[in-house]
Amino acid sequence: MRAPGSYQELAELLRGRLPKLTGGQLRIAHLLLADPEGTAYRGIAEAARLMEVRESSVARFANSLGLPGYPDIMELCRAWVAEQAQLARRTEQAGEVESPGGLLSAVLEQEQANLARTFGRIDRPSWLRAVELLAGAPRVHVIGLRESRAVAGMAAQRLHEIRPAVHQLGRGSLPDELTELREGEVLLAISVRRYAADTVRAAGYASETGLPVVALTDNPAAPLADTADVALYAETSGVSHGRSLTALTALAQALVTEVAIRLGDPKPDHALLDALRFYH
Repeated sequence: MRAPGSYQELAELLRGRLPKLTGGQLRIAHLLLADPEGTAYRGIAEAARLMEVRESSVARFANSLGLPGYPDIMELCRAWVAEQAQLARRTEQAGEVESPGGLLSAVLEQEQANLARTFGRIDRPSWLRAVELLAGAPRVHVIGLRESRAVAGMAAQRLHEIRPAVHQLGRGSLPDELTELREGEVLLAISVRRYAADTVRAAGYASETGLPVVALTDNPAAPLADTADVALYAETSGVSHGRSLTALTALAQALVTEVAIRLGDPKPDHALLDALRFYH
């Protein structure tokens, strides 16, 4: 097996192995996926303590990935952190650099990479299952809070245009809204780091109630992935300390578009809106 040569390759390898991992190995993989920044400078003793495993288990896990040892995992994470720092420095220098270049070029480069990684790692069976659930359920609930609210709102609006019975959660009292969930319906949950606790709780409640959960999040170690029947992942790296939602938005748009195609590509009915002259 060829050893991963970058953190991105390491993450892809770990994602592919997650379904087969259990116990301590699963905790190790989750931490590596969820916190590459911390892993870059966290020694094996501290890593073992956080993951509640022996240091020898961490070393063996690195060996199973084709790497000589845990320090090699740290090195891959450090290179990734350095890459993100370089993009951040380009942002800080943007005011001194005339275009082309500067901030716009840094953002374009990062967003292109995010989109390529997001769509390049979509698991086709998971994608088709998500489409099937959103197209076939008698009712679809959508939730996304805090910074994911805008993406959830867009997804709910566009789903509402192509199919009946779409309900966006989080506009009122969430506990009251959750009482409307019924077995056989579907929840589309959207959240990326830092994960909104109410979104995670809603997904857990929906799963316990018998609703399939389709999650749009950022990595297999995300809390939504634990309760989701289907999880799709978007790359959210940004050129500064903030997360980018471009790939997450594109992923949601693509999912809704495929649902529309599954339903026969119905056209939105704007007759009432036109009659009311809602659009200029």
